Amino acid sequence: MKRKMTAIVVEDERLPRLSLLQKLEVFRNQIEVVDSCESYDDALYSITRNKPDVLFLDIQLQGRDALQLLDALKAAMPLPHVIFTTAYADRKYLMSAIKLSAVDYLLKPVDKGELAVAIAKLTKALPDELTMEADGKVTLRTATGRMYVNMEEIAYIRANGNYVDVVLFDKQDTVLESLSELEKRLTPYHFVRTGRSTIINLRNLHRLNTKQRNCVLMSDKGETVVVPLSQNGVRILSSIEK
Repeated sequence: MKRKMTAIVVEDERLPRLSLLQKLEVFRNQIEVVDSCESYDDALYSITRNKPDVLFLDIQLQGRDALQLLDALKAAMPLPHVIFTTAYADRKYLMSAIKLSAVDYLLKPVDKGELAVAIAKLTKALPDELTMEADGKVTLRTATGRMYVNMEEIAYIRANGNYVDVVLFDKQDTVLESLSELEKRLTPYHFVRTGRSTIINLRNLHRLNTKQRNCVLMSDKGETVVVPLSQNGVRILSSIEK
């Protein structure tokens, strides 16, 4: 089963931005637009905060270009799927888009039919939704079988080679997915990546210690876990708390 995709539109011109947002309304059952940005700086902040599945990304951004933005994002997070939008059929950017494995490259004004084709490509590229049981538990594949757990029971997740350790407040288990794969699937459920090897469950965030660079996670039962943070992790959680 495919979940609804989240998207951010990055377009520095007002009319093309409003036009694309209006056209995306037709696909609201498939795509939820969580933000629209008109500048490089706004886009960088919003994308790292919201971690969308998809970017509708204008090539030129007030003196900078989309490739600079993607380079900056790569240092902080796995790149979302990208659909470039541009007013020019520029071969240079087309080749760059191909190298970045962009889903599509649309000329402005964006044609509704071409947009529909791009969204169909996105749907195929999006990973399946986490398997959710009727009782609200999530199913994760482990080395010994399957793990059934409520989302709020998860304290944090840490990389373990090619797989991850899902750490609960009273136990942990190894799940047969990479950190990047699990991050994309968990982001809609209030999980955030705070470093190269850690994903935090924001529902359980109890206290952030910026001086000691760690955070305390607390369960509904009062159980606590202390998680060390990188400087970037402190910055990410600090920005979320504001």
